[in-house]
Amino acid sequence: MKSHLFDTANLPVQSVERWAKQNSRSLRVGLGPDVLAAKGAMVSHRGQLTFQHEKAGSMAKLAKKVVTSEDVSLMRVSGQGEVWFAREAGYLNLIHLEGEGVSINQRNLLAFDAALTWDINRIKGAGLMAGGLFNTTLTGTGTVAISVVGKPMVLDCSQQPVYVDRNAAVCWSSTLTPGFHNSMNMSSALRGGSGEAVQMVLHGPGFVVVQAFEWSPPPSANKKSGGLLGTIGDLIP
Repeated sequence: MKSHLFDTANLPVQSVERWAKQNSRSLRVGLGPDVLAAKGAMVSHRGQLTFQHEKAGSMAKLAKKVVTSEDVSLMRVSGQGEVWFAREAGYLNLIHLEGEGVSINQRNLLAFDAALTWDINRIKGAGLMAGGLFNTTLTGTGTVAISVVGKPMVLDCSQQPVYVDRNAAVCWSSTLTPGFHNSMNMSSALRGGSGEAVQMVLHGPGFVVVQAFEWSPPPSANKKSGGLLGTIGDLIP
């Protein structure tokens, strides 16, 4: 059988690196050490691997999962072999942390080394208009893979404040503390507004990654069916 489908570029990537791009939109990870990934992100694997729901790990983290409007659903991949991840054909990008931290929108998080510490952190001052109040923060030494809608833009926040639409922000340095700016005035409000009234503001030593797409704000936790007990039931395996 002959086809350009069998070109080398489409065959499994050969790399001595544990984390390697299969192509611009998919990731190959070699096991070894465990990997945590977004549930449903596995597209293929070879070898003897197991996939298990990753529990919150502490009551404090579980409580945060209950109240967050962005459900952090992770699976643990263990064993010997290799696994491929992708998420909605988003563009793959790797971040190598060396004792550092990064705050990531859960909808952009693809996978990360299980040795990294993760937590759910509230974005202070976001308010209801900002759309989404929580991010996943990863710290330590290891690799993180993010999936971005469209080609990303990286902005340096150290020289002057950077204003970003909350729903287009992919991730930013954990050294930064976001603030929020409301540009709405009475005249604009009476005319229906611009749709860009509230922006996130980041300023300090670090960066922010912005995608060419704005996520729809997630529904608030109190609007989920089943109320609080229903939400807790969704989090316990």
